[in-house]
Amino acid sequence: MPTDRAALFRSTQWLQDHLDAPDLVIVDASWYLPTMNRDGKAEYLAARIPGAVHFDLDGIKDTSSQLPHMLPKAADFAAAVGAMGIGAGASVIVYDGAGLFSAPRVAWTFRVFGMERVFILDGGFPAWKAEGRPVEDGPPAPRRPARFMARFDAGAVAALDDVAKALEGPIQVVDARPADRFRGDVPEPRPGLAAGHMPGAFNVPFTSLLADGKMKTKPEIQKIMTDAGVDITKPVITTCGSGVSAATVGLALEVAGAKGFRLYDGSWAEWGGLADTPKEKG
Repeated sequence: MPTDRAALFRSTQWLQDHLDAPDLVIVDASWYLPTMNRDGKAEYLAARIPGAVHFDLDGIKDTSSQLPHMLPKAADFAAAVGAMGIGAGASVIVYDGAGLFSAPRVAWTFRVFGMERVFILDGGFPAWKAEGRPVEDGPPAPRRPARFMARFDAGAVAALDDVAKALEGPIQVVDARPADRFRGDVPEPRPGLAAGHMPGAFNVPFTSLLADGKMKTKPEIQKIMTDAGVDITKPVITTCGSGVSAATVGLALEVAGAKGFRLYDGSWAEWGGLADTPKEKG
């Protein structure tokens, strides 16, 4: 996994300069929580970066799981992105309509399945629009299907048992949810889930790592992690409500110089819905 900011992001100017690059595929990863009252697919059709394809986080998933947008099977991922025209030799640049919200999860997913050249647009679509750069709308032009050979990196993903063991040490579990949800002061937005957090977990709300839709600087992130009690030199598993903002915290860890992370795909949607998992408030 890359750990240098330049290896993780591309600027809006860089993307405009490379819009016609034959090996570049632009991916609109816009996805929103139900409480945000936004529709990622509708926004994609209304306005997008020219040539972008849409990645449906709730469509490209493990359909056998009752949990939200769990990672799909490797063959299903390969078929889905191949139909988008994304082949093994492509470079992918991912953005979303919030600036930096769902793009890290989708970029992480590409990396989990073996895509080596995948980047995030710094500032996302809000920055692109604010700078007056070109957009298009309506149904996208069809792309020629490609062949993508997915190789699943199991070492990048944590399961429930991995998290349970990590809470016993020395692996740190970092929760990206807002502080009031972490403390259990407010109900979870998904019905049927307990309030609170995993005993021993650290709380780094993903929004604390962002400024104007962009990731904060390396020194700023390092301070935020230190203040939260997180040692970036030690292994980390990231978690959140459903595995989306956990990827943003993971991205921040990489910017800060950490040697990668594992993402708990089930996150609180799984942990908080089970009767026998330990939970605490405060």
